[in-house]
Amino acid sequence: MTNDTILKTQGLGKDFLGFAAVSNVNLQVRRGSIHALIGPNGAGKTTVFNLLTKFHPSTSGSIHFNGVDITHETSVQIARRGMVRSFQISATFGHLTALENVRVALQRNRKDSFNFWSSEKRLDALNGQAMALLEAVDLASFADTVAIEMPYGRKRALEIATTLALEPALMLLDEPTQGMGHEDVGRVVELIRKVSKNRTILMVEHNLSVVESLCDTITVLQRGSVLAEGNYATVSQDPRVLEAYVGVEA
Repeated sequence: MTNDTILKTQGLGKDFLGFAAVSNVNLQVRRGSIHALIGPNGAGKTTVFNLLTKFHPSTSGSIHFNGVDITHETSVQIARRGMVRSFQISATFGHLTALENVRVALQRNRKDSFNFWSSEKRLDALNGQAMALLEAVDLASFADTVAIEMPYGRKRALEIATTLALEPALMLLDEPTQGMGHEDVGRVVELIRKVSKNRTILMVEHNLSVVESLCDTITVLQRGSVLAEGNYATVSQDPRVLEAYVGVEA
């Protein structure tokens, strides 16, 4: 594993009751890049994310992050190392404001993390940082808006802000544009491009125009295994990829 590589898997696999959901996945993510995992439904993309972040234990293989073997670490340990993920479904606190959502995430870096019985005034010291993060994702005007009342695309931006609050070295974004209209997709694409300048991003994405626009490297999965890898021009012209997506030989 070189200094240019932030994440590497070797022979990564996961069986569920004898069914191989992920098989022999060798993944290498370059530091400072935007790397996409794509593939048809059921290809194993989210399962790979779950293995990387230890929501599921792997059946086989190894995972190295920043040169350290994290194969047997817990989700909490991995997050503390700087690998942080979002989910397909927006995971914000619906009845807190945007500012309060980010402030909750910022508490993670305090010694008194999650002392919910503490005076709210003690948390006001985090407001400046929280507002800076909201400004970074173009949500400053939504600071006092309750999350449940925000448009869907803005909720996804809020989730990215709460992820950034954990100061990740590697952000894992699971379907960041899922269910969005054209305008929201464009906004989130620009947001991802903006926040990627100082960190590495690994994303699962179905929208191939988003992948083409953003990603340096693309890994294509099919039936839990790596089918192809390269830049968009390379994988989009691979006849195996076309067959996997449209079901006909190219």
